[in-house]
Amino acid sequence: MAEHTKSTRRQHSADFKLQVVDACRQPDASVAGVALAHGINANLVRRWLREQGIVASSKRVAAEANVLDFVPVRIAPSEAPPGDIRIELRRAGFVATIHWPVQAAPELGAWLQAWLR
Repeated sequence: MAEHTKSTRRQHSADFKLQVVDACRQPDASVAGVALAHGINANLVRRWLREQGIVASSKRVAAEANVLDFVPVRIAPSEAPPGDIRIELRRAGFVATIHWPVQAAPELGAWLQAWLR
């Protein structure tokens, strides 16, 4: 019968935790990179960041918790972009270049469908 060994969790000092958290707050630091450099799991580092009130994204750590505040943005409706659609058609040795206004794109679809039958 196999013996069961009791697994032990590693204990980390408060100074070590602060060192890791501070490393994550550096510009361009990634949680995964800091964790790897310190020989610990990235999920553990994310937990320490949450405990410090720091929000961690999957790639970068927000240095301030309020970085994720909602900011409403209003987008003014715009008109259709100027210009035209350019299509080159080749069929049975025939080549045609079509220029169609962007504003009439749905009509171009219908025209193409009829032409390709």
